[in-house]
Amino acid sequence: MTAATTKPLNSPFKVLLASLIGTTIEFFDFYVYATAAVLVFPTLFFPASDPTSALLQSFATFSIAFFARPIGAMVFGHFGDVIGRKATLVAALLTMGISTVVIGLLPSYAQIGVAAPALLALCRFGQGLGLGGEWGGAVLLATENAPPGKRSWYGMFPQLGAPIGLLLSSGAFWVLLQNISQEDFLSWGWRVPFIASIVLILVGLWVRFSITETPEFQAAKEKEERVKVPLTRIFAKHKRSLLLGSFVGLVTFVLFYIGSAWLLSFNVKTRHIPFLEALEIQILGSVAFGLFIPISAKLAEKFGRREVLIATTVLIGLFSFSLPVLLGGSDSAIFVFSALAMALMGLTYGLIGTALAAPFPTEVRYTGSSLTFNFAGIFGASLAPYAATWLYSNYGASHVGYYLLAAASITLLCILLSGKDEV
Repeated sequence: MTAATTKPLNSPFKVLLASLIGTTIEFFDFYVYATAAVLVFPTLFFPASDPTSALLQSFATFSIAFFARPIGAMVFGHFGDVIGRKATLVAALLTMGISTVVIGLLPSYAQIGVAAPALLALCRFGQGLGLGGEWGGAVLLATENAPPGKRSWYGMFPQLGAPIGLLLSSGAFWVLLQNISQEDFLSWGWRVPFIASIVLILVGLWVRFSITETPEFQAAKEKEERVKVPLTRIFAKHKRSLLLGSFVGLVTFVLFYIGSAWLLSFNVKTRHIPFLEALEIQILGSVAFGLFIPISAKLAEKFGRREVLIATTVLIGLFSFSLPVLLGGSDSAIFVFSALAMALMGLTYGLIGTALAAPFPTEVRYTGSSLTFNFAGIFGASLAPYAATWLYSNYGASHVGYYLLAAASITLLCILLSGKDEV
C-alpha cells in the first residue's frame, strides 16, 4: 500500500485547520515581538543609547530568532522524520509559546540592568527554535494529506497563518493603544499580547492532539524507509536542493521584513506617523498579504508553481524601483507601498512552502524543507530590518530598493537553475 493509495486518516477540514491554526499562533507570537521591537523594546531594554542605536540594538535581538530557526529545523526536523509529524508539532508549539509568555513577564532594563536585554535575547532564541520546527511540519501536515493535483492549494493553508498572525498581532497593539494611555502602554500594556498568547496556544494544542499522522509518513514507517539521521542524508544527497532552495526563498523574506517590521519603524521613527496610524498601515498590508495567498495557489494550479514564482519574482524586482517615490511621498503613498509590497508577498509566500518541500523525499522532507526555509530566513530576514535601516539612514530609499532588487535577482537565478520538480 503506497502513500498515493493510503486512505487519509484525517478529514480535509481537520488537516487544514490544524496546519493553519498552528502557524497562525506561531506567527502571532513571532510578530508580536517584531512590533514590540519597534514600539517598546528600544525604550525599555536599550535606554542608554541614542534612538537610532537603540532601534538597531532592538533589531539585533530580533535577528537572533533567525539564527535559532535552523537549529530548531535540525532538532525538530530530526524527530519529525524519525518519530512523526504530530508529536513534533506539539513540541514546537510549546517551545514557541513558553518563550513568548516569558517575554511578557520580563523585567525591564531599569529594574535589573543588562540582564534584561540578555533574557530578552534568550527568549527570542526560544521563539526562533520553536518556529524553526513548526513551519516545516505544518506544511507537511497539509501537503502530505493533499489529494492529487491539490498540493499547492493545501500547501497555502499553513502559509495563511503568517498574514493572520500579523493581522492579530498588529490588531492587538492597535486595540491597546486605542484604550490606554501611552504611559500605561509602556508600563504594562505591551505585555498583554505576549501573555494572552497562552489562550491561543491551548487552542492550538487541542487541535494538534486531535489529528493523526500523515498517510505518507505512515507509509514510509510501514516500509521501514525512515532514516536514522536525516540531517546526514540531507547533506550527503540533497545539498543542491538545500542550497538552491535557501536562495529561492531569499526575496520572500527580504520583501516581507522590509514591508512589515522595517516599514513600521520607518513610519514611526522617520516619518513620525502616530503609532495608531502606523499600525493601521500594517493591518492593511496584512489583509493584502492574506488575500493574495489563495490567489497564488489558484494561479499555480492553472499555470504551474514554478512559472508563477518566476513571474512574481520579476514583479518584485520591478517594484523595487518604486521605493524612492512611494517612501518619499505622502502618507497615502505609504499605504500604497504597504498594499503593493504585501500583495506581492502573498503571491510568493503562498507557494514557497510547497516549493521548498517538493525536492525532498518523505523520509527526510521535514528536515530538508525546514532547513531550507530557515536558511532562507537567515539570508533574507535576519538582517533585513537592520540593513534597510542602515541603508536608508546613510544612502536613502533608493538603496533600500537596490537591496530588494539584488535579492529578487538572486532568487530568480536560483529558480531558473532549479528543475521543474525542484520548486
